[in-house]
Order: sequence, then structure tokens, then C-alpha cells
Amino acid sequence: MAKADAWGAPGGTGFERREARSDGLAGNARLIAEPAYRRLLAAEPLLRRSIPALIIIFLLVIAALRFLSLMHERDDVERDAKAILSLAAGQLASSISVDARMASTPGATQDLLEGISRQGAMGRSHVLAVTDSAFKIVAVTPQSTGWEGRSLDAIAQGGQPLFMFGDRAGVMEVSIGGQDWYAAVSLANDRNGAAAALVPQDAVFDTWRKTVSLNVTLFVLTAGVLIIVLYAYFGQAARAQTADRIYLEAHQRIDMALVRGRCGLWDWDMVRGKMYWSRSMYDMLGYEPCDTMLSFGEVDGIIHPEDGDLFQLANRIVAREIDHIDQVFRMRHADGQWVWMRARAQVIDPEAPEIQLIGIAVDVTEQRHLALRSEAADLRLRTAIENINESFVLWDSAQRLIMCNSKYQQDNGLSDRDVMPGASRAVLEDRMLAFASERRLANTNGQQGGVTFERQLADGRWLQVNELRTRDGGTVSVGSDITQIKLHQEKLVDSERRLMATIHDLSLARRAEEERSRELVELNHKYMKETERAEAANRAKSEFLANMSHELRTPLNAIIGFSELMERALFGPLGSPRYEEYATDINGSGKYLLGVINDILDMSKIEAGQFSMDQEEIDLCPLMRETVRVISLQAAEKSITVETRIPDSLTLFADRRAIKQIIINLLSNAVKFTGQGGRIAVRARNTSSALVLTIEDNGCGIPKEALSKLGRPFEQVQNQFSKSHAGSGLGLAISRSLAELQGGALKIRSTEGTGTIVSVRIPTRKPTQPVRAAA
Repeated sequence: MAKADAWGAPGGTGFERREARSDGLAGNARLIAEPAYRRLLAAEPLLRRSIPALIIIFLLVIAALRFLSLMHERDDVERDAKAILSLAAGQLASSISVDARMASTPGATQDLLEGISRQGAMGRSHVLAVTDSAFKIVAVTPQSTGWEGRSLDAIAQGGQPLFMFGDRAGVMEVSIGGQDWYAAVSLANDRNGAAAALVPQDAVFDTWRKTVSLNVTLFVLTAGVLIIVLYAYFGQAARAQTADRIYLEAHQRIDMALVRGRCGLWDWDMVRGKMYWSRSMYDMLGYEPCDTMLSFGEVDGIIHPEDGDLFQLANRIVAREIDHIDQVFRMRHADGQWVWMRARAQVIDPEAPEIQLIGIAVDVTEQRHLALRSEAADLRLRTAIENINESFVLWDSAQRLIMCNSKYQQDNGLSDRDVMPGASRAVLEDRMLAFASERRLANTNGQQGGVTFERQLADGRWLQVNELRTRDGGTVSVGSDITQIKLHQEKLVDSERRLMATIHDLSLARRAEEERSRELVELNHKYMKETERAEAANRAKSEFLANMSHELRTPLNAIIGFSELMERALFGPLGSPRYEEYATDINGSGKYLLGVINDILDMSKIEAGQFSMDQEEIDLCPLMRETVRVISLQAAEKSITVETRIPDSLTLFADRRAIKQIIINLLSNAVKFTGQGGRIAVRARNTSSALVLTIEDNGCGIPKEALSKLGRPFEQVQNQFSKSHAGSGLGLAISRSLAELQGGALKIRSTEGTGTIVSVRIPTRKPTQPVRAAA
């Protein structure tokens, strides 16, 4: 405490006793934020706001006083003017009464007027007049008025009391020539005449008006000067406020930067032993900011005693031994913890008689703790590296040694002197024991995965060394002892060799077995497909035969029945008309049976591969007309219209009989399944390499699910429209097969209830050899 008192510290011992400091230090307090004039303006805002009002009141008071003074002066001027007029009129009337002859002598009267005008305070603007008893002017001065000989009461309007009462009326305001005058009239004792004194009001107040003009001018100038001063005052105040705001904003930004940067400013007055702290210093240490200077003893009281002596440092600065400070020490936080601070300061002027330091203090607690944690982590890392079973070495980007463990020294025969940090890698590798063998292994991770070596040492041990690049460009190498692994590996290689031979034999046997299994599966698959096809064909033929049994039995029964009737002649001789009808039915049934049998035979030939085709050049137009004529009779019975659009010159190479049979079959089906009054359209056109024949009808159509069955041998589609039509059902199958035998195709598009479109495509190229059906 003796040291603290020597440096000007108060009786208190710390920040918690700051309230007990003497009032003498208050005189040396340094405010932080605002300049003196700013504080003055802030302390008296009412006075600052009342300045314009005071100036205006001052100007109004001066104007009121001067106005009253001028009005009083005007009253005095008016009173003096009236007194002069009254005296002049009375004196002139007395003179006229004393000397009666003067009234009858104009010359004497004129002289009297001029004499009186030169006396007293009368000016050149005053008018004196003498009248007779009828108030006719007999003499007037100055004569330039031109009033002589005129009636005074006619000249001065509004002055009747003057002419009646004379002196008793006093001085009155009259109007002469439209101007305001003051007039006084005095009657003679015998009322034989009268004397009048007049003066214009403008002449009376001329001097007073000049005084008023001068006063108004002086007042306006004074007010203008005060307003200019007031404007300059407020302009300066506004600039001062702007400067203060800029200063405060800059100060706030500096404080914010210091707070965010965990640092503070401090100023040390060595002569007075006082120290100034910025607000950020208080924030860092958790103390409440104050505007007063801190004593040396207060600051020394919160510095850790083991981190140096502040008094000794101050003595060295005062003795001019040092002129700057750069020191790390601990200071006590408000919550009792210690905060590491790094203080840097410089003497402002080393040559000045009063020494003053200014500097910055930075909170380095986190850096200090981080350094301690890094040191502890480094110690743990070195201990762990030293205790591992692998050899470890770390090189920097310049391939100089950073650290290694004793295992690395033992494996490479290096001494402690050789592995000093900073040693070159090339020099150390020259001093290492030679390897019995070394082999670089392939790395599956590419170049980023590092390098792997297998090394056999001179004592027979094997090492696997993995080298990896660090982020700073250095290299870390870890060597693992793989001697036992290598021994087991040799045994495993031999066992693997024998195992591979066995596996090879087993694989050959398995491959052969797999091939046999695959062949069996394929055979089974083919068998199943053929079985399905055979079953489908068998079902189709069974269904076909079941259908054909009815189709064949019906006409045969008709033929047999009608022939028996004719043979027995039940209806008379054979020439009767009824037998002709039976003969016609027998003929129709026989033709129907012939057609069905022909279809079955044709389909059988096609399936048996016995149907031969003779290709020739065919003119399609005559063939189509002939075919249409054959069908037109059937169409006419149902009133069906058949339209043909076939070019006149349309040829192709094909079998004439097959083409005709295809067209007849398709047209027959179209007529058969088209209702009464329907329409059939036949079109043919040439494409790039084929002829396309299209037959379209608006008949009953084909269900969508039955389209896939059409064209198959022995398949028939039955619906409510086709059940009443007899037939073998082989027409479409024969047509499709004939088209395919000639390299073409048959396609069907149909919508149930709308109609059907059948397209046949036949190639137009000339074949090189006759076509036969495939067996």
C-alpha cells in the first residue's frame, strides 16, 4: 500500500472500493465521449432553444420603446406647432387692434405680416393672413399663395368654429386644396378684422418623419444583423452537432471494433499516476465502466502478483531506461477468474518532461489456453507414437526430419545423434542399414493414396512401409512388421495352389453339368411349346371337325332327302315343278359341299407343303373386274354397293389362281358379313416394292379379342352377326397362307358394329424360281 500511496492511489485497495475515493480526484476526471461545448449545450438545452425567442423579444421591446418615443415626439411637435400658430395669430390680432389705421392700409399690414413672420419659430411653410370683418383676406404672407382678395372661410374648409369663436376655438385641422393644415384665427377687439396663422401638417411633421425613417432603418439593420448572427449561431451549432454525431459514431465504431476484437485502449499518465481505460477494457474484465481516471494502485491491485511488478516497470519508464511495453500478464476478472492480457504501449514523446504512455491491451486467454492444450496434445501424441509397435517418421515439405520414434531408429540402425530434428532425409537414408530387398506395391487408391513398399531387412524381417502426403506437403511413413504374415502367406500360397487345382477340376465338372442341365431345360422348353402347339392344333381341329360335321351333315341330309323324294316319286312324275325346286336345292347343297371340301383340301395341301404356285405377270384390273362380277350377284341380293378404285395399268408377278382365290375369299366374307344395303370398297395401289390391296366394308365387324384368332387354320369367330352364316371358316386362313407363300402379308383392322378393313400386301418383284408351300 505504500507503493500505491506513493503513486497517488487513494485510500481504497481495489475496484470495489472506488466509491470511497476523495473528491479531489474528481477535478482530474477525464470524460470519455463528448467535447466540452457539446456538454455545455447538452446541459442547457432550454437556454439554447430560448435564444431565438430572447432575440425576438429584445427586438420587439426596442421597437415598442422607440415607437412610444416617436409618438411622444410627434405629440410634442404637434403641440409646439399649434402653440406657435396660436401665438402668431394672437400677436397679429393685437397689432391690428392697437393700430386701427393698419387695417385700412394694405402696405402697412403687409409689412406687419412679414415682420411677424421673421420673428419667433415660424418657418417658410407658415402662412399669416389678415382679413376684414367678412373674413376676406386683405394681406397674406407669403404672397405666393395667391390667397389675397379671397375669402378665408372658403379656402379653409372645416374651420367654421375658428371664424365664429376665434381664439376660443384654438388650433384646428382644416383642409386646404385637399391637404391637411393646422389653422388658428384671432378676432380683433371690435370684430372689424381677424388674423389667421396656418401651416401644412406635412411641413410640421417633415422633420419627425425623417427621424422615423432613420429609426426604422437603424432598427431594420440592427434586426438584420441579429438575424444573421442568429443564423450563423444555429449554422455553427448544426455543424457542431454534425461533427459531434460523426465523432460519436466513429467513437462507437471504434468501441465496437475493440469489443469484437477483445482488446482495449489505455492511456497512462506517469507523472500523475493516473490511467485511462476505454469502455472495451471494462467490458473485457467485466467491470462497470466509469468516466474517471483510474489510479495506479487500482490497476496494480487486479494484476496477478506472479506476472511481474508494475511499480518496477513504471520506475524503469520514468528513469528513461525503456520507452515501450510488450508484456503478457494476468488480470482479475469481475467474477474472480484470471484473464490473460497482452499489453503493448509506447511513450508518446520521449523528450517531453511529462511521460505519458498510450497503448492497447488484447485478451489472449483463448490463445493461451489453446497453446496449453496444443502443448498437452503434442505431448500425448509423441507419447502415443513412441509406444506404438510400428516405426513412425514424419518429414516436412522440404524432406527434413520433424520427428520419429525409437522403433524407426532400431529398424534402420540410426543413433540419437542421427535423428535430430531438421536432418535431411537423403543424409539419413545414406546412414541407414541396407535392405535385403525392396518392392513397391500397387496402390488401388491412385496417387492420392500414397506409396506402399515391402522391405526385407538384413536380419530377415519383413516390413510394410506406407508413405502418405500431408496437407502441408510433407510425408509421413509408417512401417509395420509383417514377418509372420509373410510366413503364413507362403503357406497360404502353397495351399491355394493345391486348392486352385481342385477348384479347376470341380469347375470343369460343374460346367459340363451346367451344359447338360441347360440342354435338358431347352429340350423341355421346346417339348412344352410343341406340346402346347399340338394341343392347340388338336383342339382347333376338334372344334373344326365338330363344326364341319354340322356343315357337312346339313347339305348331305338335304341331298339325300330330296333325292329319295324324287326317287320314290311321292309328288308325281319327275317332271313336275316341285321336283325342279328339289333339284335346285340338291345342286346348291352339292356346290356348298364342294366348296367346303375344296377349302379343306386347299388348307391340307398348304399345311402339307404340296401347294405349288406358278408366278406370272398379271394385269390386276381385268382380274379384279372378273372377280367382282362373280361376287356382284351375291351382293345384289342384299342390295350391297361394291366400289372399285383400281388403276388401269397395275401389274405384278404372282400366281393368278392364288390372287383370284384371295380376292374371292375376302369379297365373299365382306358380302356375307355386311348387312342389307351395305357398302364394300375395293382399292389397289402400288408402293415402292409391293402392291397393297384393301377391301373395306361397313358390316358387323369383329370383336377386338377375336382378331388374334383370325387367319389361323380351322379357327372361326362366332358372334351375334356371324352365327347365321354357314361356312368352313378357312377363307381367311387360306388367303393369309396364299399371301405369305408369295412373300406378302395379310392384316385385319376391325371395329365391332362399324366394319372391317382387310389389307393384302403382295411383292411386285419377279421371283427367280417357282414357289411351293413349305412342308
